[in-house]
Amino acid sequence: MRSLINILDLSTEEIDRLLNVADDIILNPKKYSEVCRGKKLATLFFEPSTRTRLSFEAAMYELGGNVLGFSEAQSSSASKGESVADTTRVVSCYADIIAMRHPKEGAPLVASMHSTVPVINAGDGGHNHPTQTLADLLTIRRNKGSLDNFTIGFCGDLKFGRTVHSLITALARQKGIKIYLISPDELKLPSYIKKDVMKKNAIEYVQTTDLESALPELDVLYMTRVQKERFFSEEEYIRLRDSYILTADKLKNAKEDLCILHPLPRVNEISTDVDSDPRAHYFDQVLCGKYIRMALIMELLGIHLDEGGKE
Repeated sequence: MRSLINILDLSTEEIDRLLNVADDIILNPKKYSEVCRGKKLATLFFEPSTRTRLSFEAAMYELGGNVLGFSEAQSSSASKGESVADTTRVVSCYADIIAMRHPKEGAPLVASMHSTVPVINAGDGGHNHPTQTLADLLTIRRNKGSLDNFTIGFCGDLKFGRTVHSLITALARQKGIKIYLISPDELKLPSYIKKDVMKKNAIEYVQTTDLESALPELDVLYMTRVQKERFFSEEEYIRLRDSYILTADKLKNAKEDLCILHPLPRVNEISTDVDSDPRAHYFDQVLCGKYIRMALIMELLGIHLDEGGKE
């Protein structure tokens, strides 16, 4: 039995295989529509979510399986004081695979240590979000044709953004990646990621507070929101939330084939006048999230189809 807690749990070869399966699902959805019949996914979401939870549910339904679970801690026995370990032990009796989101870093890892079925980390605090990273990688590869040799800019909240941390970790294993880190000083990327991930893998990077000067250099722009729920001070959040707003006017000097991504939800960091720009791919990113989660569920359940659609 295998779980996915950190994107590094997957080798680059395994990621490529998952992306290939996702591409095939996009082309041949009927081939996969019954592969999880009789299987159940439990979505244990101790923290609010729309896209991730519904994406997992849609993925399982489109594979022919079923879903059970809860969408907030208050509707679970956690409100009575039950531990993550015990909740997981119990749910393992009902489901074949678990997707867990939790506000505390490390909770899905604890769950995987006590579960009798695979556990997928659907986001733990400001730590990891590996399935969003897989969705990001699929979107980038479908737009750029490769995960090698491009320049990506991460803009906004790089301190608390688990999607940023996970994607940088994944891209650090690729060839020819250059990274721009665009944020206010208060929201810089944590030093341990720069040291243990980027410097360790000899990734070239530029740190700046200026989005507009970096834009012409980028092949991919990864925008993020300033996350109110990660701040201890309302005043600090209000001061920083509008630090970077991407508008159609600012994109005039960007590359014609720029790929604009955002893990969503957005607040106001991408103006709606950007939505009609062909370089905006954040809603494609949402769709890619469903397909890659379909591929991942199959992988962790040990379901592999040959070219004819047989197991």
